[in-house]
Amino acid sequence: MKGKICIVTGGNSGIGAATVAGLALRGATVVIACRSVDRGRAALEEIAAKTGSKDLSVMQLDLASLESVRSFAAAFTARFTRLDVLVENAGVMTQKRQRTVDGLEMNFGVNHMGHFLLTDLLLPFLKASAPSRIVVVSSNLHSSGKIDFDDLAMEKGWSGSYPRSKLANMLFVRALAKRLEGSKVVVNGLHPGVVSTNLARDYAAPIRLIAKWFFKSPAQGARTSLHLATAPEAAGISGRYFASEKETKAGEAALDDGLAERLWVETERLIARVAPPAAPSATAQ
Repeated sequence: MKGKICIVTGGNSGIGAATVAGLALRGATVVIACRSVDRGRAALEEIAAKTGSKDLSVMQLDLASLESVRSFAAAFTARFTRLDVLVENAGVMTQKRQRTVDGLEMNFGVNHMGHFLLTDLLLPFLKASAPSRIVVVSSNLHSSGKIDFDDLAMEKGWSGSYPRSKLANMLFVRALAKRLEGSKVVVNGLHPGVVSTNLARDYAAPIRLIAKWFFKSPAQGARTSLHLATAPEAAGISGRYFASEKETKAGEAALDDGLAERLWVETERLIARVAPPAAPSATAQ
């Protein structure tokens, strides 16, 4: 991985931080993309001390703001000349209904919409740097998710929000893989296992304590992400679903090409409606 440039969203804690550490140990240059720059810097210092890496940096990215996603992509492409691996690790799982700054339901907005736009904006860099990889952290809960195209932004109902966002991740992987055929850019989704992280930070303290006792550690949860990001045998695989570092079958809905294509189109429409790109200024024209 020496000479490779990687981005890990949510790389300041949990599975993300463990993924950053794993990539750093392999010699990669890693950008920790996270909402809080201060927490990102604290994570960078800890990871650098453990790995000895001097090729770590922090950049601000709030996936709950599509404007922030655009700002991050612009800053990254101005600073770096290539992108070899994009690990879409950040995610939320709220206990109650919340909205992003763009008015989207939080789980769907962060887990799917923010990463969808981020990928779209960085795709030219990934293609120019090919062979390159996109790794999408989903969940086995995607198999219970349902997409309601009459309420894609979940303005009417909130139930089932997290599984829906994870199904959207896998449908995104499937649709994107088809669009990337022949480009030497691969994209795959994964289930990290049931991991003790701050994903469920909105939940009560007893639940978080049980998670620490019985769930996988972040380092264990990062293994499949690192496998897809670095393993030579994963370089020619795309559009698939992995768990425990092995390919496994995704849920039936995640294998529906028609559903994947419709979600792609509707996601583009929703982004254009809730947060269209800013018009160029008169001085820039």
